[in-house]
Parts: sequence; C-alpha cells; structure tokens
Amino acid sequence: MLEIPAKTHHVDRMTTHPNPLLDSAGLPPFSRITASDVAPAIDALLNDYRAEVERLVADPAARSFDALMAPLEDQEERLNRAFSPVSHLHGVKDSPELRDAYEDAIEKLTEHGTQLGQNRALYEAVLAVHDAPQFATLDRARRTLVEDSLRGFRLSGVALDGPARERFAQIQNELSKLTTQFGSAVLDATDAWSRPLSAAELCGLPDSARAMLAQAAVDANQSGHLATLKGPVVTAILTFADDRALRAEIYRAYNTRASDQGPQAGQFDNSGRIEQILALRHEAAQLLGYASSAELSLDDKMAATPERVLAFLHDLAARAKPVAERELAELAAFAHDELHIAALEPWDVAYASEKLRQARFAFSEEDVKPYFPAEAAIAGLFEVASRLFGLTLNQRHDVDLWHPDARYYDVLDADGSVRAGFYVDMYARNGKKGGAWMDVCRNRVRQGAAVQVPVAYLVCNFAPPSGDTPALLTHDDVVTLFHEFGHGLHHMLTEIDLPAVGGINGVEWDAVELPSQFMENFVWKREALDLFARHYQTGEPLPQALLDKMLAARDFHAGLFLVRQLEFALFDFRLHLDYDPARGARTLEILDAVRHEIAVIQPPAWHRSPHAFTHIFSGGYAAGYYSYLWAEVLSADAFAAFEDAGLFDPATGARYRAQVLAVGGSRPALESFIAFRGREPDPAALLRSYGLAA
Repeated sequence: MLEIPAKTHHVDRMTTHPNPLLDSAGLPPFSRITASDVAPAIDALLNDYRAEVERLVADPAARSFDALMAPLEDQEERLNRAFSPVSHLHGVKDSPELRDAYEDAIEKLTEHGTQLGQNRALYEAVLAVHDAPQFATLDRARRTLVEDSLRGFRLSGVALDGPARERFAQIQNELSKLTTQFGSAVLDATDAWSRPLSAAELCGLPDSARAMLAQAAVDANQSGHLATLKGPVVTAILTFADDRALRAEIYRAYNTRASDQGPQAGQFDNSGRIEQILALRHEAAQLLGYASSAELSLDDKMAATPERVLAFLHDLAARAKPVAERELAELAAFAHDELHIAALEPWDVAYASEKLRQARFAFSEEDVKPYFPAEAAIAGLFEVASRLFGLTLNQRHDVDLWHPDARYYDVLDADGSVRAGFYVDMYARNGKKGGAWMDVCRNRVRQGAAVQVPVAYLVCNFAPPSGDTPALLTHDDVVTLFHEFGHGLHHMLTEIDLPAVGGINGVEWDAVELPSQFMENFVWKREALDLFARHYQTGEPLPQALLDKMLAARDFHAGLFLVRQLEFALFDFRLHLDYDPARGARTLEILDAVRHEIAVIQPPAWHRSPHAFTHIFSGGYAAGYYSYLWAEVLSADAFAAFEDAGLFDPATGARYRAQVLAVGGSRPALESFIAFRGREPDPAALLRSYGLAA
C-alpha cells in the first residue's frame, strides 16, 4: 500500500509533474505511470464527463448527432485513453498498489456507467435524435451508434423506478468488485504455488521444457528446476513428464486453483464469489424483465434465443461425442498396452495422447518447435498481413514500454501512411495474467482533418528464451499468435471514425471471434508457412514430410477437443440460464450434469475448473462461451473463400478487409458476412475443419 494517501500524493505531483494519464498527446507514457496517478486522473475525467452531460441535457438545441452524440463520444474516448494503460498494466505488470488503484477505478467507472445508463434526461435526448426526421439521413455508423446507445440505456435500467433503480445500480457496483476479485484470486493462486523438481522428475521432458523450468528457478532465486502453475510449464509437464505422480500433483494443483480443494485449499477460494456473481447477474436480469441472465446476454448477440444456442451446442455434441468416445477408447487401449497405464486418469491424457501421436504420426511438438523461433513467427505473421491486406509493419524504438520484452510497431498501409499501431508482449512471467488476449489502447477517432489512429495491445504467455536458445514456439503457440493478431487487425483496420462502433466495439459477442479464428487457418498452409517456418539453427524450411505429418495429425483427437469446448460452453450457458435463487448456483451439480451429457473424460470429484474460469466470471464471456464455436462457423466459411480463390488472392483479401474488418460494429455481423461471402454462413465448413462429416 502507498504510505501517502492518493489525494495528497496527487497534489504534490501536480505541482511539478503533470499526471501522465491525462496526457492527451501520443502513446501512454508507461514509465511515468504510477498507482497514485490513477484515482486523480479518473476523478478528474469523470467530473468533466458529468459536467458535459449536464450541459448537453440542459441545452434543448443539443438534439442532433453532432451536437449530442459527438461530444459524448469525445468524453468516452478521453476516459478510455486514461484507463486503458491502467487496465493493461494490471494485466501485464501487476502490483499490490496498482491492483488497489485499479479496483478503486473499476468501482468508480462502473458506478459512472450505471448512472449514465439510468439518466432519463440523457436517454430522452438521445431518443429525440433517433426520432427526428434527420435521423434517416445519417450514415449507417451514426444510426447504429444511436440505436446501440438506446439499447444500452434499456439494459442499464433506465426504465426502472425507485428501489428497483437503486438496487440495479448497487448490483452493478457489487459485480464489478466481485469479478475483479475473482480474476485477482486466480492470478494470486497461480503465482503462489511452485516446487523444486528432482533430476528423476525431469525424465521425459525435452530440453526446451527443462530450460524453461531452469529459468523459472533462476527467476525465483533458486537453483535447479522449478515447477510453477504458469500455462507453458503445466502443459510441458502434463504432456511430457514420465513421472506419473508429478503429473498428478501438477494437475491437481492447477485444477484446484482459487478453490476449497488442493494444496492451497481455502487460501484464494472463489467459491463464495461464484455464488454471489451468479445471484447478482440473475437478479439484475430479472429487474430488467428477463427470465435469466442468459436471456439478457443474448439481447445483443447473433444467436438471439436460448433455444437456438442450445440447439447449436447439442447438434455439435451429437456429432462430436461418438468420435470422442472412439478416440478415448483407442487412447486407453494404447496407454494400457504400450505405456502400462492400467486405468487412464485425466492427468495421463495429454501424456498418452502425445505418445500416441508420436507413434501414429512419427512426430511431436518438439520436432516442430525448432522451425518456429518466435522472431521468425512474428516476421511471418507480418508478411501474411502484407500479402492479404497490403500492410507493412515497422518496429519503433522510441516508444515508452512497460517491460524489456515489450515492443511497438507502426502499421503502414499500401500508400505508406501510418494506419495503426500495436504493442506486443510475448512471454510468461510473474505478475502477468495468464492466457493470451488483444485489447484496445487507442480507438480510431477523426478530429477535423486529423485522425487518431487505432492502437492495440497483443499479449501472449509463451515460454521465454533460455540462455543462448531463442524462444521456440509450438505450432499451437503460432496458432495463438495469429489468432490474437486477427483480433488486432479487426481493431486496427477499421475505417469507422466513431469509437463506439469501430473495430471490435459494437460487434456482437458471438461474432467477435470471426477475424481471430480466420487468421488461424493460415498456419496450416504450406504457402503461408514457407514465409517464416525455418529451423532456427540451419535455416532449413519446414520439411514437407513433417508438414504432412502435422496435417495428418491435425484432426487427431478433434472429437476430444470439441467435446471439451462444448462442455465449457454448455456449462456456462446452463449455469446462467437455469439459475434458481431458491437453490443457489449449483455450480458443481450443473457441471456434473453437463459432463455426463457431453464429456467422455470424467475428472475427479475434487476438480474445480469453475473456480479459475476467468472467461465467464471475470471476463466478457458470461453466457457467451459458446461464441467461440459459433464464430468458428463464420471463420471456417470465410476462409473457404480464400481456399477457393487462392490463399493470398488480392481481390478476396480486399473484399474481406472492406466488408468485415473495416466496418467493425457499424452494422450487424451477419450483414457483413453476407456482404463478403454473398450468402449466409454454411456450418459444413466448421464440421470439415474438425474432420467430422457434415
């Protein structure tokens, strides 16, 4: 905690040092941002925002788009510019002081958002813009922004009265605290656990994994090799470690994080938060007139109704489960006969799968990694973007960064103009949230003749370089890199000047994964891989024989993977759809029911995956995890257009850029898809991509 109260500290700083979060010029000055800057900046901007809303509401002439909506967009962008680097640092360079400042800011922003959404005078002003004859003359993006704003008012409880209105606002504030605390507990639980490994426990681990474990020990000021709960470490041990007891221990520690079970039982427990989050979401939905928070979630999604989501998931499950059952039976037989594992347990699955893959296809991820040094993968990603969309990406060295691993690139269009920019932070480390994501740093905004270009953050958690060996990526890592850059392209190539409906903003949640999943397909194509997949020592291109094995293995255990995703999706959706206040969350009960319906691998009773399910409890995927599979229908069908026309066909690339990426959330995603593809999406492409018969 800070020794000096934030307000006092802010006053002292302001006498000699302007608050860096209020610096409106250029990119965030990360090296100058401290936790004590957060509260003063957010307070100042919220005061300005409220004053502007009061001015606009009081001015009867402010009932046109330019007079009302444009100033509101400006206030929203000012707030985003200040809070975006705070949120980013919370994810990549957390500290106790920053976490306190972040949580305090989130509470204020949530309260502000709720008050804004319940401001009836402002709602009536926006409604007047919508109902005016001039509304029909506005372009599509402006009309969409007004319509989305009115829906936002409705979903914020603008029509509620008295106690219901107050209760709704209280719920939003409580939810913001709980969801932030949920994610923090998962991060703390992940960082808190580690244990040294003996030489015998390293058996089976490839050199790259051993180097990663040695580096983890160095980072912790220890000798030897250290196991942690960081994603790359857990994956390496579960996939390669011959020591079955070690695999079981890591599996248990990882899958009981932030729960009432496992080695940290009760220490970071999210059980109570899950109960409270689900109860509050359900209560908020009912206050707005929805039967459940799942139905509320679908109000602005493509799927539209619970029946359609459930039918989609159950249809996929009916196709995938028989395949998964056959795959598991084959794996269990192989483990019994070849690995002498009498009964296959969940902590054996990745290990046995890797052994079976090696036996069946005569290759492993370790054979592939030397051909994917991280630097070459990034360069290849940029070359793919260049050929698809005419872009050039140039690294800049004059940009203030938060860590030596981070970088910044300008994105140049075909005419040489700077179209956008993005940061990259590739490697796992302590104090950094796990997983991979893209987030918004700056939105595209037009101010007169000038344009503020969009800027993105791209964050991954790959195994870092070790000694003289560069960072080597698995093929799955390369898929992740392309996936996140696809999100980045959606943000950076927008041509919409209104932040609320530009880039990824305003896109239906179950369509927002289209551009990211679309990009994944390129790393399976020889034509794209030839741009970057070369051995880091010899420069030899990825051998055709190895690629053939990779392609043959692409559908290996596709059924097991798909039922796992369906388990997540159906659990999430039913958890929010079937919530009953009289019975509570029933988290484990519902999870067990879903597993018995969908899953073919049944984890132990102490398994607590919901307690670290940040996507739905501290991210934006509540009642929306199905979106990954829903959007995959769109992305598989979109990529088929490139397979038909030629992988880097300029006309197809230009059409995709113009009809999908450039328009962002300014029109419905289905309309954008049809504009690109000439028809509605065909689910057959998704089934083909998994090797499942249509």
